[in-house]
Formats: sequence, structure tokens, C-alpha cells
Amino acid sequence: MASAELWNATRAAGIVAELQSLEGATLPILHALQETFGYVDAEAVPMIAEALNLSRAEVHGCLTFYHDFRREPPAGRHHVKLCRAEACQAMGSDRLHGEILSRMGCDWHGTSADGVTVEPVYCLGLCANAPAALVDDEPLARLSAESLDAALKEARA
Repeated sequence: MASAELWNATRAAGIVAELQSLEGATLPILHALQETFGYVDAEAVPMIAEALNLSRAEVHGCLTFYHDFRREPPAGRHHVKLCRAEACQAMGSDRLHGEILSRMGCDWHGTSADGVTVEPVYCLGLCANAPAALVDDEPLARLSAESLDAALKEARA
């Protein structure tokens, strides 16, 4: 995971201004803010709404509808997203997730003692290679507890 900047309203306003002329600018702006700061601060909602002539409710709805947007700074230095969609479930992800969470010593949305935040997601589009995960936004197909350990070891290096 790239090192994120601390939230800065001036910097955020610049990102919004830079992208507001795009067609369908809400999602590109939300993605850019998250990429820059690691999350989308609540202060961004009225800023985006005003720039795009949308209601705050519309922007908030978009921010909360998509599971990938964080509304708080990430807790861990590394971020693991485990797919919980049907194809991954059919390939044994429920049992595997239990093993992974047990090994990490945390639950969903928790952070392990060594700084790895674990979140559930619903479909990564890797269905043919299930079960799947993202480790610091890098896809990991045919997931096993061992392959996740190896990917995290590489991410830490």
C-alpha cells in the first residue's frame, strides 16, 4: 500500500477542482481522494457536492454504496481484502477465511498485531481463480493461507 498523505482540505479541494469537469466525476474524485489520503474524509462530501452541483445525500450515497471506499484512515500498514462472493464460497473460502482470521488473531475489519487490516469484499472479479484476495490492492488468485502469508511477507519487504 502506498504511503498516504494526511487529510488536507486544501489538497482535497485541488483534487476535486482538477477532476470536476470529467463526465461522471463523482467516482473518479472519490477514487483520487482515497488514493491520496487512504480514505475519503467526511469533509469531502460537501466539497464534492458543491463542485458537482449534487446534494450531499447523493455524494454520501455514492461513498457508502461502494464497499471499496474507506471513510476512516486505514488502521494497518497493509490491507487484505478477502472475497466472500459465491464463487469463492463454492471453493471453500468460508473455512479458509476462518483459518486466516484465526492465524492473524483478528476478526473482519480488524487489524492484526503486526499491522494487517482484514476486510471482506463481495466479488473481486477473479471468480475463475477462486478463492481470491487483494493484498495491498494486488490480486491473489487460488488463495490459500500459505499463499497469503507469502504475499504479506513480500509486501513487508
